[in-house]
Parts: sequence; structure tokens; C-alpha cells
Amino acid sequence: MQTVLFTSTIFGPIKSRRLGTSLGVNLMPSDGKICSFNCIYCEAGFNEQGPGTSGIPKREHVKKLLRAKLQQMSDAGEPLDSITFSGNGEPTLHPHFAEIVHDTLNLRNRFYPEAKVTVLSNATMAGRAAVADALRLVDNNVLKLDSAIAHTMIAINRPTSPNVLPAGVIADLAAFGGKCIVQTMLLRGEFDSVAVDNTTDEEIAALIDAYRKINPQEIMLYSIDRKTPAENLQKIDAPTMRRIADQITAAGFNVQLTV
Repeated sequence: MQTVLFTSTIFGPIKSRRLGTSLGVNLMPSDGKICSFNCIYCEAGFNEQGPGTSGIPKREHVKKLLRAKLQQMSDAGEPLDSITFSGNGEPTLHPHFAEIVHDTLNLRNRFYPEAKVTVLSNATMAGRAAVADALRLVDNNVLKLDSAIAHTMIAINRPTSPNVLPAGVIADLAAFGGKCIVQTMLLRGEFDSVAVDNTTDEEIAALIDAYRKINPQEIMLYSIDRKTPAENLQKIDAPTMRRIADQITAAGFNVQLTV
């Protein structure tokens, strides 16, 4: 079984396809995975690997490690484009997510005032007031929507709660009043004998309708680029990605396409 990739609370910096030079902040265990989705394409593997034994890092521990790393990078004159909440699961599940965001913004302002603070979230907690308030403070509030059709979302993202469905997620994203970026992974394949494909005309039309309700400042459109825990998945070819991006752009949206 493919397992977690991030073995520390602060990792990188790495070169991100979408964010440039990015320093990662992992608010989940360093030896396991905790997530409210169990996506078939997740580079960190399936939730079935378990939460590990290290536990969720405490707020002060995150702050201490991040301060030390930013000090080290600053002293060495290293560039930094983004401090990015990502890692082994959903960062907004951390009980002190909002406080850690405040700490991170303060440290960014001290060491790298030009860098962005980015949160990569699956949006399942975006309806919670404290989480939503914290997400409104960051520079890049990146929220996932892979499908606006329920059976496709369930097949691809496999939410751990039956209450997580596209209509609710779309409403939570729309509540940001446009201060968000929607991230959509396009893929085809099969998992557990169920075919998945969120590139059909029906899927793209439903996504465009959802984007209209959300009115995001940008849409990040991308496909598989790394090993996935489900083996029978396909990366969407560049011409198809460009065709879909053109459809979404024609509907009036700013699309950042990664192929």
C-alpha cells in the first residue's frame, strides 16, 4: 500500500507546479494519515494506512519549527513563494487550525513579507465558522471541487461522512464571496470495479454551473502527475485538458491549467 510522503511537520521547500518555491506545513501526523476524504488519487495514500502513532502536532510545536525554518532560509538568502498547508490529510481538521494560520501569517510578515500563505483544503470543513474565518485571511484559499455530481464525487473523493455532497460543498464555497480558488483534478479510470470519469460533457457542464455559483477568483485545473494508490487511473492528455480549460475560460473564468 502506498503510504504517506511527508515525514515531518515542516517540509521542503519544494518546487510546486502551481505555487513556485513552496514550504510545506503538515498539520497531520508525520507517520500516518487523517483526512475527511479518501481520494483514489491521493499521493499520500489511502486512509486505511491508519493515523500512525506520532499524533497531530501541537500549535506551539508548529510555530517553533516554522520560525526556525524561515529564519534559516532567510539567513541563507533562499527564495520563497508560498508557505503551504498540505501534507498527510486535511489541514483544517487540526483543532487549532485558525490559531496556527494566525501564527503563520505573523511569521510570514516577519521573514518573507512577499510570500503567499496558501491552504490546500478539500473544503469539507469550510462551513465551520472558525475555519472559514481563517481561510479568508490567507492569500491563497484553495478549495477542492472535483465533481459537482454526487455519485462522481463519492467515487473519486470517497468522503468519510455521508453528509458531504456537492450541493453543500458548493454552498460553503459560495459563502466566501469569490475569495477562493477552486482546485479541480480531472481523471479517468476505474476503482473497485466502478468506472470514474469527470471529463464528460455532463461533468464539465455541472462544474461550470457550480463555478458560477461560487464565482472563484481562479480555477486550478490539473490531472494526475504522481503515483496514485488506485492503480487503474489515467492522466488526462494535454489536448483534452486544454479543450476543457477553453470551455471553462469561455464561461468567464480565470483558469490556471497545469498539463
